Amino acid sequence: MHEPLITYINQYISSPLTSEEEKLITTAFQPKRLRKKQYFLQAGEVCKNTGFITKGAMRQYTVDDKGVEHIVHLYIENYWATDRESSIMLTPSRYNIDAWEDTELLVISRANILDLMNKIPALVEMIRLMDERYAIANNRRLSSAISNTAEKRYEEFAQNHPQFNLRFPQHIIASYLGVTKETLSRIRKQPLK
Repeated sequence: MHEPLITYINQYISSPLTSEEEKLITTAFQPKRLRKKQYFLQAGEVCKNTGFITKGAMRQYTVDDKGVEHIVHLYIENYWATDRESSIMLTPSRYNIDAWEDTELLVISRANILDLMNKIPALVEMIRLMDERYAIANNRRLSSAISNTAEKRYEEFAQNHPQFNLRFPQHIIASYLGVTKETLSRIRKQPLK
């Protein structure tokens, strides 16, 4: 079950993990299964774990005063699910993270991540690269949300995340893009540019 994680880590580091490092990682990451709609994190809880998805799909979202869900992140295999703000600041999360499909994860606590980073310097390299890519992706998404039309946002989404269109229903994608499902339905009927 840990092979996808080891493969993922090796893609981000300059030298492959040693067998001893792999053993440390497989010991630190614990398998967890979530049924569809089961929570990984509920709003109000402090996020204590990070999950690496090996099978399945998840979503991170808030619920407003009217009960409307607002999708912040979508996750599938080889994605990391967590609320970093809550985990780092030890504050209650404002997000829910739940399984959209039956999901298998490898879960690690923040304390164990920090311990592994001390023992395996290559993980520091991986996390730095992931943080850089995450910051770039967030800036692009924010810029798109501020300045692009709904059509352009969907076009970028479809190009950058074609697998999400296959895994998540229209109302989830519409929420992620910040549009109504009716608007998304209209956009999807038009040919992509």
